[in-house]
Amino acid sequence: MTERADMLNIRRSMIKKLHGLRRKWKDDFYDSIKDVARHPVVLRMKLYPHHGNTNCYQHCMNVAYYNYLWCRFFHLDAESAARAGMLHDLFLYDWHTHAARTGDKFHGLTHPDVSFRNASRLYKLNKVEKDIIRNHMWPVTFFRFPRTKEGWVTTVTDKYCGACETSRRK
Repeated sequence: MTERADMLNIRRSMIKKLHGLRRKWKDDFYDSIKDVARHPVVLRMKLYPHHGNTNCYQHCMNVAYYNYLWCRFFHLDAESAARAGMLHDLFLYDWHTHAARTGDKFHGLTHPDVSFRNASRLYKLNKVEKDIIRNHMWPVTFFRFPRTKEGWVTTVTDKYCGACETSRRK
């Protein structure tokens, strides 16, 4: 009976420690992206619907947050992954109506370059951030695949967040 009680106490202790880390990491996450998240151009993403009932800004915030957690967990460049996550869909138009208005029927293929140009105008991007923004749409962009571990994390995170957001459609 005491062995079981010891195991429960160890489990409770581990859960408490993980919750503490998560709270600390959440604060670190917001510190690493606050300048990006508050930028007037980035805030314009709130005007554009994205997946389901989620706007582009909220989608990017979701991707940035999970990027940060996973990259921090794997001892990767979590700050660059979070910042690029906030900028990876900085295309500033409603992709649902974009093709009808412009004739560009390949949003899935073209928006990484548009987002990269917009982000480059606002910030000096490092190698990891460039890779994430340019290559996050793999496998849709078959020959444009991530070249960094953080880029692969973002590719998976972006698909996961998009699927979750789409499934919550009302």
